[in-house]
Amino acid sequence: MQLKDVRIVRKIRLLMLLVLVLAGSSWSRGQIAAVGDGGPGPVKAQHLTAELVSLGSAIAPGGTQQVGLVLTMDEHWHVYWTNAGDSGEPPHIKWTLPEGITAGEMQFPIPQRLPLGPLMDFGYEDEVAFPLTISAAAMMRPGPVHLDAQVNWLVCAQVCIPGKAHLGLDLMVQPGAPQPSQEPHVGALAAAMTLIPKPLPAGTKFSVRGDKQQFELTLIDGKKEKDAEFYPFDKDPTDVIANAEEQNIEVQRDGVRLWVKRSPDLAVLPATLHGVLKLSDTVAYDVSAPVVQVDSVVGAKPVSGSAPGTTALSAIALAFFGGIILNLMPCVFPVLFLKGLSLMQSSSQDRAHVRRHGLVYALGILVSFWAIVAVLLIVRAGGSHAGWGFQLQSPGFLAVLASFLFLFALSLAGQFDIGLSLTSVGGSLAEKQGYAGSFFTGVLATVVATPCTAPLMGAAIGFALAQTVGVTFAVFTALALGLAAPYVLLSWHPAWVRMLPKPGAWMEVFKQITAAIFFATVIWLAWVYGQLYAAGEGVNQLALLLACFLLLAIAGWALGRWPAKWASGITAVVLIALGLAIPLSQVRGAGRSSAGSPVAEQTSAAAAGSEVVWQPYSEQGLDAARAAGHPVFIDFTAAWCLSCQFNEKAVLKSADVERALARGGVVTMRADWTNSDPEITKKLASVGRAGVPTYVLYPSAAGSAADVLPELLTKDLVLKAIERDSQ
Repeated sequence: MQLKDVRIVRKIRLLMLLVLVLAGSSWSRGQIAAVGDGGPGPVKAQHLTAELVSLGSAIAPGGTQQVGLVLTMDEHWHVYWTNAGDSGEPPHIKWTLPEGITAGEMQFPIPQRLPLGPLMDFGYEDEVAFPLTISAAAMMRPGPVHLDAQVNWLVCAQVCIPGKAHLGLDLMVQPGAPQPSQEPHVGALAAAMTLIPKPLPAGTKFSVRGDKQQFELTLIDGKKEKDAEFYPFDKDPTDVIANAEEQNIEVQRDGVRLWVKRSPDLAVLPATLHGVLKLSDTVAYDVSAPVVQVDSVVGAKPVSGSAPGTTALSAIALAFFGGIILNLMPCVFPVLFLKGLSLMQSSSQDRAHVRRHGLVYALGILVSFWAIVAVLLIVRAGGSHAGWGFQLQSPGFLAVLASFLFLFALSLAGQFDIGLSLTSVGGSLAEKQGYAGSFFTGVLATVVATPCTAPLMGAAIGFALAQTVGVTFAVFTALALGLAAPYVLLSWHPAWVRMLPKPGAWMEVFKQITAAIFFATVIWLAWVYGQLYAAGEGVNQLALLLACFLLLAIAGWALGRWPAKWASGITAVVLIALGLAIPLSQVRGAGRSSAGSPVAEQTSAAAAGSEVVWQPYSEQGLDAARAAGHPVFIDFTAAWCLSCQFNEKAVLKSADVERALARGGVVTMRADWTNSDPEITKKLASVGRAGVPTYVLYPSAAGSAADVLPELLTKDLVLKAIERDSQ
């Protein structure tokens, strides 16, 4: 049955219920006969039996007593929870009480879902008790009191029948009477008291996110919950959730995540979602949390370029294979050259030695990834946002990284030998220095990998950063193992190692080729360093970085002129420190003016003749474009992201794609993440990503979820997305 048909059925059923309610106004006028004579019951009505019960027969002055309404239904008939669902009304009690006696609100035990055709009601079958607390004033005189109750209900199967009972209960006001906790807990009332949803225990966390289609509810209670259902208290003026839709869960190691379809009649997200989170027939919590509005709930709806129904296990698998692919990205190529050189140098050594170096290299990658994720979690715990590659937004980090790679490239080019220089500290460290080299090469592989996001990585990292600490570390560990896997396998497999060429004079040429690749990487890092500043200031800062490189070159000359000497080592250390001090002493809050940003450059280029104008991203601009019915394409990019630059030049700037964007009336925006930008970081998180490149296409249809494209673009993929989302 289609959603439109469901709405029609709901309206017909609600209209019928309205007629019943209007007719039921005669409950209070006696036109519908009430069963019972004011006693406790039980009394038999159509399709159910009703009675009032209490835990004890007496109540102390100033004390309380627990009473309850017990309804026992015929087979296949039901009554309703406080929010009846798509139709229905909960039971009500109207008390007439003696002076000094007060009654609390009627409490509702854990409900169940009651499907009825295309509709879904919330209520109870078989038997249910509704507890409530009776209180006596401290000055009440001892003696009997009578509690008079008018009870109304609606009992339903395929049809609904209103009912009414006149019930009552006699209690004795008696000093010293037991409190409810001291009474024997037996019967339906005692059982129902244990089923009232409880407040969340201390240390338990509940959060809600919502988009235009559904809510994502997350409970963290330290237990591996295997089931969950959500029942909202809120109903008026409309339903909050689509009651009849399936509620999908994802089991977590320390809780559960639940996706609940949003009601199609809900115009705007509520500020707070309040309801009952049912974990089993006997365990449920009264939960409430502010609704955090996002563009697309992570894992809730499969989108182009992301794994459908992302779970912790699937994210770990995506991260591992993404790490393997990361070895092929241009960011990591220089390190692969370096590891290829070291493997060739060690090919004549024993198998165990080569394997140990491979494992130490993997350890360097693992430790580096753990350090990165620790920083990300600390930032997240402080209420801020950070994503993959965040350290490249720091000019200080870039200056140190570029200087280190420049010095390393000088060594590879033959100006000095790092190994000989280090042996001046102590000849016995020669073997340790070898393993240290493998470890720090792993560190270097991680550092230079951060500007790139390989295919499959984006969904995995975005998912991981929204999870618990354990899941986040597991996903990043899988990513690290994937990055390390190719070299470890190569070093571990003896046959593959024997296939490598034997050491010889050719290796010196290979080192120099590797040095050229590292020099090219340094040039790119220097360009990124300048991009962090406004146009005029960027040139000045770049000149300071080049002055640092000059001192590093002199330090390298000293190490090569007097190798393995303490004096040359100390001189080199002093020169390196002075060199780094030049750019680092000038580092301050970097920020480019709009005139010097890649966004402005793209906009100017477009104005000069391109069919597409890339506007700077803003949430206000996005909302305005969508409100006007335009599809919106957002390019999340950064100057330091090589994958971004490749995609932009090879795909987004191609004539075919630009024509398709213009023809489809697509508003194009560029979210420049070169510098840290909390608004862009938050937007990335809202679409399930934590780094760049990320490409999001919002369809023209109102209320449509974001279409997140893969990290590696092709013309055909983008053209199909534009055609799909521009209709």
